[in-house]
Amino acid sequence: MSRIRVQRVRELLKRALGEIIRRDYPPGDLGLVTVSDLDISRDLQLATVFIGVVGNADQKKSAIKRLQNDRKKLQHELGRSVVLKHTPILRFCIDESVERGNRVLDILGEIEKNTPPQ
Repeated sequence: MSRIRVQRVRELLKRALGEIIRRDYPPGDLGLVTVSDLDISRDLQLATVFIGVVGNADQKKSAIKRLQNDRKKLQHELGRSVVLKHTPILRFCIDESVERGNRVLDILGEIEKNTPPQ
């Protein structure tokens, strides 16, 4: 399968799944759940969904657990939204990149604050 087709399918699945999650998991007990990225195998059989959760640690754990428990329902909804020969099997992971970026910015801010002016 061509890389361009895989990238198109990836973007289509990411957008559709983001819409499903936005609709079915409103902000509340799970925090604000978003799809930050989606990685799909070349054969389109397996998709790793990177989830961003705005909330505390308990909300993140609850969100990922609930999404994993609802995986088959979400795959079914995704299959109805995006017509493919096979709907990929979804695997959910928490995306920590935003938090890591914020920590780096905090550290840089501290360094800048503690550095004497020249």
